[in-house]
Amino acid sequence: MNKTMVAALFGAAAGIAVTAHYGTPRLASEAYAASTYEYLDLFGDVFERTRSAYVETVDEKDLIEAAINGMLTSLDPHSSYLAPEGFTDMQTDTKGEFGGLGIEVTMEEGFVKVVSPIDDTPASKADLKPNDFITHIDGESVLGMTIGEAVDLMRGPVNTDIELTIAREGAEEPIEVKLTRAIIEIKAVKHRVEGTVGILRVSKFSEKTFQNLATSMEKIKAEIGANNVTGYVIDLRNNPGGLLTQAVAVSDAFLDRGEIVSTRGRDQQNADRYNAQKGDLADGKPVVVLVNGGSASASEIVAGALQDHRRGIVVGEKTFGKGSVQTIMPLASKGAIRLTTARYYTPSGRSIQALGIEPDIVVEQVELDDAEKSSSRSSYSEAQIRGSLSNDSLTEAEKEQRKKEVEAHNRRNELRDEDYQLAYALDLMQGLSVYAGFAAEQ
Repeated sequence: MNKTMVAALFGAAAGIAVTAHYGTPRLASEAYAASTYEYLDLFGDVFERTRSAYVETVDEKDLIEAAINGMLTSLDPHSSYLAPEGFTDMQTDTKGEFGGLGIEVTMEEGFVKVVSPIDDTPASKADLKPNDFITHIDGESVLGMTIGEAVDLMRGPVNTDIELTIAREGAEEPIEVKLTRAIIEIKAVKHRVEGTVGILRVSKFSEKTFQNLATSMEKIKAEIGANNVTGYVIDLRNNPGGLLTQAVAVSDAFLDRGEIVSTRGRDQQNADRYNAQKGDLADGKPVVVLVNGGSASASEIVAGALQDHRRGIVVGEKTFGKGSVQTIMPLASKGAIRLTTARYYTPSGRSIQALGIEPDIVVEQVELDDAEKSSSRSSYSEAQIRGSLSNDSLTEAEKEQRKKEVEAHNRRNELRDEDYQLAYALDLMQGLSVYAGFAAEQ
């Protein structure tokens, strides 16, 4: 393949891209065209010299793919080239099942940065954390690698081991972590009940997220009784995002009307707006949204929409701050490019790009030592004194209700040891419930 052929190939590709984006071919000025083709000719010249004079034989396909990827990754950390096998992996990922470590990553300062580990995967079990930097993969430095090359190294046959070297803020020495690759089957939404509160753990926005959410909410209502549900906690911590359409659908599940999110690309007149449809799956019950630094992209769309509409109270730590939209554009070669095509904005017009969502209530995750855990659980009252008088003002029904309240209180105390942020969310929900009951009596 000579440089003339390469220039012709790239020129044709550029013409196709212009036609696809604008709908009709756009004529550039002669000066602009001349300058563009000079640089394409330069590319062909460099390609030809490299192919013929490099110290070792090079694969022409690999050279061109590396050049394409270099062009895209120079734009921003989220644009990249997907070779055919990488494109297939990405499609499998969005369907919710794939092989690997279960970790969402980006590239920063030449190293691979962890956005978040995915629940119940080798990465989460190895206690990888958001903002960890992966500096070496099986002893090989990631400096100079593209994000695609690093991800390819981390993928591999199921049940094979891999060693990662981690640099973590606050750690004096690099951390060596050994993981075993596995088939990653992501259940997008898990649910459980704490007292009369439904907890919805949303780990990823894949094709079935909204469907899983709706099913989980029906199960919660069946378990507690629809009229007895106090509210819902939507746990988006360490959720790296996913499909925009699913973020819109999940937001819509809790909204009756209004804008959810808007996206704006280069042409401001072609902005897309996504609006809520009537119907609130939570029946108007209070919502608390849990977020942290690993909540990114689609997670931030949901948190921002519910926050702007005052539909949910956002609790936790500032989110990751990825406010851009990537479009997957399939290519004739069966591969694709992932290209940043727009920024997204919350209903109030906020861009969270590089800023993140600031929680309404900042609550850092607290790690208690054994002494603090024992102290947090210990309590002593009149009722525990041997021979103390019983309370004669309560009916049997009120005593039973009081017993349930005490059990719920004790459970929240236990949760403070396990998950301080979630315990705070439940305390907040209890307060909202009390206030709602007081307001209804006025």
